[in-house]
Amino acid sequence: MLDKIKLADGAGGQLMDKLIKQKILKYFGKSDISAEIPLSMLDDSAVIDDIVFTTDSHTVQPIIFPGGDLGSLAVAGTINDIAVMGAKPIALSSGFIVEEGLSIDIFERIVKSMNDVSIKANVPIVTGDTKVVEKGAIQEFMINTSGIGKRSSLLDNNIKEVKRYRSFNRRWLLDSNLQNGDIIIISGNIGEHGIALMSFREGYGFETKIKSDIAPINGLMEKALTVKGIVSAKDPTRGGLSNTINEFSEKSKVGIILEEENIPIPTGVRSACDMLGIDSLEIGNEGKVVLGVVKEKADEVLDTIKKHPLGKDAAIIGEAKDNIKGVVLETTVGGKRNLHKPIGDPVPRIC
Repeated sequence: MLDKIKLADGAGGQLMDKLIKQKILKYFGKSDISAEIPLSMLDDSAVIDDIVFTTDSHTVQPIIFPGGDLGSLAVAGTINDIAVMGAKPIALSSGFIVEEGLSIDIFERIVKSMNDVSIKANVPIVTGDTKVVEKGAIQEFMINTSGIGKRSSLLDNNIKEVKRYRSFNRRWLLDSNLQNGDIIIISGNIGEHGIALMSFREGYGFETKIKSDIAPINGLMEKALTVKGIVSAKDPTRGGLSNTINEFSEKSKVGIILEEENIPIPTGVRSACDMLGIDSLEIGNEGKVVLGVVKEKADEVLDTIKKHPLGKDAAIIGEAKDNIKGVVLETTVGGKRNLHKPIGDPVPRIC
C-alpha cells in the first residue's frame, strides 16, 4: 500500500519533522547554499544578504473564532516569524485561495482584519494574489502570507552585549544559540489560542472565557532587544511550548530544565486540558515568544517585557544545562520527567 500524507504530518512535532527532513530537504536543502541562514537550518525565517524572508500558509478551521480570525492569524504569524530572528519586519505579501460560495461579508471581514493587524504592527501588505476555486476544492478560505525584514541596530547592539558575558559567533537569534547557563523566558500565558479555537469549533463552551492570544510581537521583541542579552527567540506555535523547547535543545545540543510551577497556564486552559486529556505544553500559541537570555541580563529583560501589554504574565521558566540530556520538566509535585517533542499538535487546524 502506498504511504499517504496524514493530517498530523503538518501539525508540528515529530511527524512533521520527519516529513520535512526526509521528503522536502532531500530536494530543497542542497539548493540554498548562498543563504546565510538556509532552509536546512529550519529556523523561523531564512536570511540572504541581511534580508530576512519567511512564508506561511494558513488553513485554520473555523476561520472566525474567539479572539481572532484567519486574517489576523496570517498577518501576525508571519510578522512574528521575522521578529524572532531579531529582525525588523518591513513588508508582507498576501495570497488568497477562496472557495466559490464564500460569503462576501466574511471575505471582507477577513481582509479588514488583516489590514487592522498590519497597521497595528506598522508592517504594510504591499503585494498579493487572489484565486477562486470550485466549491469543495478547499475548505472556505486559505491564505499564504510571506514577509521580509531587515537587520537593525537593536540586534547588533544586543549581540555586542551578549559577547560581554560569553562567546557568541552568530549574527542572528537562532534556535541553535543556547549555551549552558542561559535562562529561558516566556512572554505570557500558554495554550489560549489552541483551546479557544478547539472549544469554539467543537462546542465545548470554553470560548466564553478563553480567547486566542493572536498578536504581532515585533513591538515586544524591540523592547526586549533594547535591554540586550538575548541569544535565541521563537514563537511557540504548532506543538506549543514543548515543541519549541525541544527544538532549542536539539539544535543547540544542550539540555534544558523547565520548572512547571513557573510556566504561566491560565486556569481555564488547565481545566480544559485536564477534561480533554491533552497536555497544555503541547497546545499552540499565536502571540507569545520564548527567549533564551544570558543569565546576567535575564531579570532585566523579564522586567522590561512585563511592562509591555503583551508581556504582563511573562516568567522565567527554565535554564540551559550541559549536564542533562534533552528537556527535563521539574513537576509541581517535586518529581522530574522527560519532556519530549509531541508527535503532532493535539489540536489540528489551528494555524
